[in-house]
Amino acid sequence: MKSEIQVEGLAFEEMIGREWLATNGIGGYASSTIPSLNTRKYHGLLVAAMLPPVRRMVLVSRIEETLWIAGTPVSLDCNEYPGVIHPQGHLLLREFRADPCPSWIYAGEGWRLQKQLRLLSGQNTVVVSYTLLESAGPLDLEIRPLLALRGMHELTFQRNGLVTEARSNRHHRVPPTAHTPEFFFAHDGRFSERPDWYLNQIYRREVERGYAGLEDLWTPGFIRLRLLPGHAAHFVGSAEPIDFNKAIELADRQHVVRTAAPSPDPAFDALRRAAEQFVVSAGAGANADAAPLCSTGFPWPAPSGRDMLIAFTGLFLVTGRYDQAKSLLLTFASQLRNGLMPSRFPEDGGPPEYSGADISLWFVNAVWDYFRYTGDQPTTKRLLDVVCQILDSYRQGTDLGITVDADSLLASRAPGIPTSWMDAKVNDWVITPRVGRPVELNALWYDAQRIAADLCGRFGREDRADSLTEFAGRTQNAFNIRFWNPVAECCFDVVEEHGNDPSIRPNQLLAISLPFAVLSPDRHAKVLERVRLDLLTPHGVRTLSMADSCYQGRYGGGVVSRDRAHHNGAAFPWLLGPYISALLKVRGRGETSRQQARDLLRPCLEFLAGQGLGQLCELFDGDAPQSPGGCIASAPAVAEVIRTYAEEVLGLNAILATCGMVVEDCIAPARSKRARNRA
Repeated sequence: MKSEIQVEGLAFEEMIGREWLATNGIGGYASSTIPSLNTRKYHGLLVAAMLPPVRRMVLVSRIEETLWIAGTPVSLDCNEYPGVIHPQGHLLLREFRADPCPSWIYAGEGWRLQKQLRLLSGQNTVVVSYTLLESAGPLDLEIRPLLALRGMHELTFQRNGLVTEARSNRHHRVPPTAHTPEFFFAHDGRFSERPDWYLNQIYRREVERGYAGLEDLWTPGFIRLRLLPGHAAHFVGSAEPIDFNKAIELADRQHVVRTAAPSPDPAFDALRRAAEQFVVSAGAGANADAAPLCSTGFPWPAPSGRDMLIAFTGLFLVTGRYDQAKSLLLTFASQLRNGLMPSRFPEDGGPPEYSGADISLWFVNAVWDYFRYTGDQPTTKRLLDVVCQILDSYRQGTDLGITVDADSLLASRAPGIPTSWMDAKVNDWVITPRVGRPVELNALWYDAQRIAADLCGRFGREDRADSLTEFAGRTQNAFNIRFWNPVAECCFDVVEEHGNDPSIRPNQLLAISLPFAVLSPDRHAKVLERVRLDLLTPHGVRTLSMADSCYQGRYGGGVVSRDRAHHNGAAFPWLLGPYISALLKVRGRGETSRQQARDLLRPCLEFLAGQGLGQLCELFDGDAPQSPGGCIASAPAVAEVIRTYAEEVLGLNAILATCGMVVEDCIAPARSKRARNRA
């Protein structure tokens, strides 16, 4: 898929509406808009993960760049101040490319200049390189690094105390203060110490979102780079002391690897590159034992346990990262608490939070997929003990008001705590209260019982397998009695003693799409038709029917407005995964059905290749024309699209064979002792 964008002719608003992302494999990143005008406080050329993959800090916000031509300064950078865009370097920008690394080409009369940004894998280090592609002779480039030196959720304002120390002529240190971290920069030019503050930078997206959006940035001075035609000059910024030559060598080596020959399918390649940006290297940082192995969204979300497990198959298994998949599952298993798995890993590096009733059940589903892909019996046996602990804890009753009723259905009643994935909350207001028996929680509950029964049958725990199978049968019978809405011909969203919630939402898709479907097969087609009519959009599945009085079709404005729409109308790309998997369960996996799946994924693939600059955002408006919203890069969105594309469109074994990977055939269900006796 082509990632090169010819910038000439693009309106300024369109340029700053497209955001690029580069990541370093330990939770750090760089991100901005096409002309490098920062519209969010989360934008920056080096956002370092100080306690990988969290405690992220914006070190380098941007670089002011001035090219000197015959004694005349020509500005290449772009920024917004109150009432003005200054400088206006976007007028000289001719081309932008997001892959294999962010790259810009600027041009004027008689000259062309390329800029590249590369983050070093496994390090909080950025390399910015400038190459004079065309010129009659050498030119000078003056660059001023503008530093924020603060947590990514904060803002910096003018203060005293920042200084620069010279470690050598071309290697410098900004010592830490009570408010700012240590920072290093190096270059192959000449540094002039001219400390100054650039006041009142505006971040327009923050203002639109109802947050403070004004910041002051500090510069230690400027660096004069001598640019020779055909040669590169470099600036390196880092949270650690810099070995300049080694940093350039590593950046060049990474660039060669990322431009290696692609696989035969460009769409799969693009999805695989997008998926790679969320994966965190094992053993990264001081908190390696407890650290999640996945970032789940950029630029601002803290790692989410739920999102990791929803994304697990697409990010780790479809892409062949089996060792990392195993490590992630074992990490989660080590953090089991009263049957619950972590819901969130805080940005400050503190202990994980436990506020999701469904997350442990997503873990069980991930164990099944891991076994299905790898056939790793020793690890699966080990994880089966954890699976059984989860089921036992849920049946006995545990935190978050999780209980199993007389019908073997699962409920979660935690006042003031949204325990499902629809968890938007403003202060004490739970916007989408789903207390009781949510449909997807019970679909996952049944699926987990059947998975545990199958694995117990395989690994010699036949009595436990029979007991689980019988219990699952009771759950399935009760589900089909209690959750079916004969009026709408679909499932109730939540079942409770005082009444059933008839809201038409996408959660019921899991009652069909999971490996073991709890919903009676004769009802699958009716649910899919209801979802198609009320919820399906080109870029995702709406979270609420447009006919509902609570429907909010636009995701925008301030905090309350956005959160009200978050799960009451916004369309999520990740939900296309369950929808398409359910669809092919009903219609079979023939060529016609696969083509239909491809057609359903095409708008997301086109967005990834175009406006998304190599990534899929968290959500889209429920109303046309479906503007993108939420975080600019979402792990569940990318993971479910790549999983569906590989499994349902291409045929999993075929695509993995092109990458030298093999999937074990271990999905045939094990038979219980009773079934063998009947045979």
